Amino acid sequence: MTWRLKKSEFDKQKGAGNKKAMKKMVSGGKEPGIMAYYNGTPVGWCAVAPRTEFIRLEGSRVLAPIDDQPVWSITCFFITKEFRRKGLSTELLKAVIAYCKKKKVKILEAYPAEPYADNIPAAFAWTGIPSAFLKAGFTETARRSKTRPIMRHYL
Repeated sequence: MTWRLKKSEFDKQKGAGNKKAMKKMVSGGKEPGIMAYYNGTPVGWCAVAPRTEFIRLEGSRVLAPIDDQPVWSITCFFITKEFRRKGLSTELLKAVIAYCKKKKVKILEAYPAEPYADNIPAAFAWTGIPSAFLKAGFTETARRSKTRPIMRHYL
């Protein structure tokens, strides 16, 4: 929910309040992302929606729109510990691409974190890392920060 709310609102309802807000969004018919399952158990998630749904992106100087084309944004991942570093984020991205093709999306955009070391802590990888996006066919489109490229996939 961090990208979908103003920082003050996210902080105010941190934890249970944000879970409740996500549940309400899903119950209301919104599709906030793609889930990955292993033997029927959820093991990963990737948030994707029209950029306009992610309020926090609008206030970012680094992640400001690079043009006026409508895009869908990939803002975050969650991968359970035992499935990290096994290529699941790339597989999720492939599923997101297929999902977006069905929705007639033309441009997918993402804002991964550039690792500063080979072993990036999970706390810094929640937006994904560029190598996973490159493997899924994304290209770097802009960079206003040494640690945060803007990557796109044209469908």
